[in-house]
Amino acid sequence: MAKRMREKAKARAEKKDTRPSATAKYIRISPSKARVVMDVVRGKSVVEAVAILENTPKAASAPLVKLINSAAANAESGKGLTKDELFVAEIRADAGPIYKRYQPVSKGRAHSIMKRTSHLTVVLDKKEEA
Repeated sequence: MAKRMREKAKARAEKKDTRPSATAKYIRISPSKARVVMDVVRGKSVVEAVAILENTPKAASAPLVKLINSAAANAESGKGLTKDELFVAEIRADAGPIYKRYQPVSKGRAHSIMKRTSHLTVVLDKKEEA
């Protein structure tokens, strides 16, 4: 049994993505609203993506700026790369847990309110010189 566990661990280590990344979990914004902003910066360089997000009047732009800067810092400290040679390879918003609340309405009824959360992930990659 232990031999098979070591084989599985070795296979996982070989398949692991080595690109610099960052994840922000339980962010109190709807994933659909975050995806609207993410589509604008996908594929852009890190410097350009941060500049776009800082001038975007959407609620999702503030956590995304922090997340991209965090991924860039991970690349600088872990891989020795600079912000200028990185671009946003992958960026996604996955659904987190939903906080369920209720709004009282007339005749003793209640309407449900879904307060959605997101898990935001950014993966950076080095620009290919062509």
